[in-house]
Amino acid sequence: MADTLDPIQELVIKARRNQILDAATKVFAEKGFHPTTIKDIAKEAGIADGTIYNYFENKTALMLGIFDRLNESDKRVEDFSKFTAVDFRSFMKAYLQHRLTLLQSGNFEVFRVVLSEIMVNKDLRELYYRKILEPTFSMAETYFQQWTAQHIIKPINSGLAMRAISGMVLGLIVEHIIGDQTLEKKWDELPDFLTDMILDGLGVTYYD
Repeated sequence: MADTLDPIQELVIKARRNQILDAATKVFAEKGFHPTTIKDIAKEAGIADGTIYNYFENKTALMLGIFDRLNESDKRVEDFSKFTAVDFRSFMKAYLQHRLTLLQSGNFEVFRVVLSEIMVNKDLRELYYRKILEPTFSMAETYFQQWTAQHIIKPINSGLAMRAISGMVLGLIVEHIIGDQTLEKKWDELPDFLTDMILDGLGVTYYD
């Protein structure tokens, strides 16, 4: 049986990974993916080059780690499990607000770098779909089916619904990155607006 890490070791590893990801996020946003080297990231993190390879195989793995952290993939089970008929609408607003707020404070720029790299990097694109998008969609579809069975939303193709919502949010992010002034000014209004538009369109039966 493989040895398991004690809680202190796990915290140390998590802290080091976040230290490296923080540095990679900053350097990628400033220099772009291709000009950035592992040496650049190590220098920003204040560690030896070789230390990074103990946590990430290469720059592609680092980029995936950044997107995974932005996506908060490790929290998705907990997040989706909070949706109930009692607070469905209010939680949806809070959830969208949290997700959209994560992009502020410089994350729009790193999202631009990550997104542009995904478009041309086949390995990263496949990893992103398999490790982030596919599990998230699968989990969301399961909950959509539960909400339908509970008559919270009307019967709908859950796979298409989840992808349509995700695509709409992604499109808004891209428009913001391009420089849409309306979105820049009204970004904080989006959680309420999107929640009402999505849930009314899905025929949610419960209202606060």
